[in-house]
Amino acid sequence: MKLRFTLALAVALLAACATPPEHAPEATPPAPAESAPTAGKSPEFKNSTLKYLAKRNLKPQPTRPLNVRSRCSHKDAIGTVTRLNLLVKEADVKAFDVQVSMKGRGACRFNAQDFKQDARLPQVLLRHKTQNDCTVRMWEQGKEVTIAFNSCPQACEGQAFQYLWPVIVDAKTGRCH
Repeated sequence: MKLRFTLALAVALLAACATPPEHAPEATPPAPAESAPTAGKSPEFKNSTLKYLAKRNLKPQPTRPLNVRSRCSHKDAIGTVTRLNLLVKEADVKAFDVQVSMKGRGACRFNAQDFKQDARLPQVLLRHKTQNDCTVRMWEQGKEVTIAFNSCPQACEGQAFQYLWPVIVDAKTGRCH
């Protein structure tokens, strides 16, 4: 009995050390040619998000020069006060002054004199004159213009920049929210 167990153990160890024989790679069949989608048929998507988006009638946002004028003030439900003076004509920033005061967090201030305009299309891009990482982007999306701030903690008091959200402006009325 002891001999059989020892023999079985030896065979198992030898089998574990053995390398499998090399097989010749199997020939893979050529991939089927993808046919162009037919005009009346919607494409088939595997991802559920893409399936959802395919059912919506989404069209790309046109690339055109940004034109917006806003002189607004807004206070939200949690006490954040936004004051904005903005004038952009044909994607050229003429006036830009933003102050966002966050209750209990501090305030952030952005002014045109501290920035130089780096791009006009597809988005207006302002870059801080001394802090290259600090940028402000403006773009139109539907009926609204978004003003977003990136890597600009020096424009804010304390940790206020961590709580700063983009400013949204109604392109037609100039109201901000």
